[in-house]
Amino acid sequence: MRYIAVSVTHLGSFIMNITAEMDETEVLRVKLEVLRREHRDLDEAIAALHDRGASDMLTIKRLKKQKLYLKDQIAQLEDRILPDIIA
Repeated sequence: MRYIAVSVTHLGSFIMNITAEMDETEVLRVKLEVLRREHRDLDEAIAALHDRGASDMLTIKRLKKQKLYLKDQIAQLEDRILPDIIA
């Protein structure tokens, strides 16, 4: 396995160049996919806690609240990508 030494400055400019090459819609789609993945992960974590019979209802409640927040963010991004325009 080969490792390449890259300074933080070079890595930062590399990421900025990639982002500059992507248009806004592509960036939004990537963010949307990340949020959807986080939402699914939370759903699985909540289900696992329920299956275990975990009595930590505060943790479950916190995870459900975070999941709802992600759902709202997902809906906002979806609206930005594909606005609901009534013609």
